[in-house]
Amino acid sequence: MNTSQNVAKHFREVFFGGNWTVSNLKGQLADVTWQEATTKVHSFNTIATLTFHINYFVDVTMKVLEGGELNAHDKFSFDHPPINSQADWEKLVNKALNDADRFADLVAKLPENKLWENFVLEKYGIYYRNIHGIIEHTHYHLGQIALIKKLVRLEANTQEPIDRKE
Repeated sequence: MNTSQNVAKHFREVFFGGNWTVSNLKGQLADVTWQEATTKVHSFNTIATLTFHINYFVDVTMKVLEGGELNAHDKFSFDHPPINSQADWEKLVNKALNDADRFADLVAKLPENKLWENFVLEKYGIYYRNIHGIIEHTHYHLGQIALIKKLVRLEANTQEPIDRKE
């Protein structure tokens, strides 16, 4: 297995399982309802917002891997479409997982020398750094999703309100 394939494997594991943290996005989201996904706890982002945010960076980076332009703005990375039903939620989750699968395939096919080239502009660093940054970013928000999910379910099971800040 070459470096590109190893990086793709590492990326795939945070989304689909097999990493040593034994937590992955697909597994964490598998049983989340749309109501849970949109429940606001404290001043935290919702599970839906974090799912969109994770996918935002996968999506914009994937466009570069496919030969397109980099068109990313952090200010838009939390602006997901409304989630008003289970179908809306499943659409968001399916997009995130399908994009992750496609992204991993693209990374696996990258010529190894491409990993060490600048990602679009020198100021963004190299491809390797950006792809690993997405993996790290996903792990970071995956932990948040796991905690928010527990808090939402704790409140639902105890019927005690969580201190919410709207």
